[in-house]
Amino acid sequence: MSSSTLNRGRGPTSRPYALEEVQAAVRALQAGEFRDARPITRAASPDGPTAEPRTAGRTPARADAADWTAQPGERVLAVIGTSGSCGASTVALAVALSAEQPARVVECCSASASGLAAATTAELGLHPTGWRQGRREQVLIERVCEVLAGVDEVPSPTPAAHTTQLTVLDIGWEVGQLTTTDSWVSDAVTSADQVLLVSTATVPGMRRLEGALELLVNHVGADVTDRTWVAVVGPRRKKWPRGVEGAGGPHARRALNSGRVVEIPEDRGLSIHGLDSRPVPPPLLAAAARAHTAGPDVDHDAHHDVVDEAGADELDLFADHDLTDQPADRSG
Repeated sequence: MSSSTLNRGRGPTSRPYALEEVQAAVRALQAGEFRDARPITRAASPDGPTAEPRTAGRTPARADAADWTAQPGERVLAVIGTSGSCGASTVALAVALSAEQPARVVECCSASASGLAAATTAELGLHPTGWRQGRREQVLIERVCEVLAGVDEVPSPTPAAHTTQLTVLDIGWEVGQLTTTDSWVSDAVTSADQVLLVSTATVPGMRRLEGALELLVNHVGADVTDRTWVAVVGPRRKKWPRGVEGAGGPHARRALNSGRVVEIPEDRGLSIHGLDSRPVPPPLLAAAARAHTAGPDVDHDAHHDVVDEAGADELDLFADHDLTDQPADRSG
């Protein structure tokens, strides 16, 4: 064995450690620099005590983790999907597009999971802070341009451009990841003016909603329910299949009975194509507008019915709107 290397193991395929690597490892150990300092669960041994098992807790923030605080006058609305492909990005964009004040959507997920990559109608390029910016009508859309391994790697958003900015955070991470990782995204959900959970009118959707609400309450506190709304994608509530509404637990039932519910119509075109440069269906914008205008002083009963039954023929929020090209001549 060479005096400058230490054999890593036996066999012809083993790579020897360079002496410099060993010395660097010793210095790291002496400095207390460990990849994971938490004890690992080991089997009980008669020769000594057993190490304590790992317990579920919040992952500490990295030293270089980003930080962010909303500016005075900036309203923050956090949109969280309770499951993948439930329509959270679509709802987030629709809420911003239906706003009357200047609005932006900050998509916090990894670039590999983006639902807004094709939603802009004008690309503005890469911001120095690392956000890829685009625009759709009056809404600024900011997207992460890198693949992220965790929620603590999301860069902090750019400063609000207006004093009355509506910032819609399209979270893009599960609630469980938010509640167990220190990050500005987790803090923003905790302090957001409004949280909008997006689910589907299905039995699994209600179960996911119950789990998300329970995690939020345990993490933030019971008062989070006062500013948490639920957007349910599917048919109108009166037409939900039997057993759907009761599939969730007490948190879901309490949310559904609170009046803080937005019924989001299904759209066949969006289900097939996803968000792209084509117009967002007006019925979807009309439904999302209710979530934007919601607040602590809103009369829930006055807004409880999204559709006026007398005018349902003129505005059917729950009809399928096919975005594919239609033939010009429909005669015959």
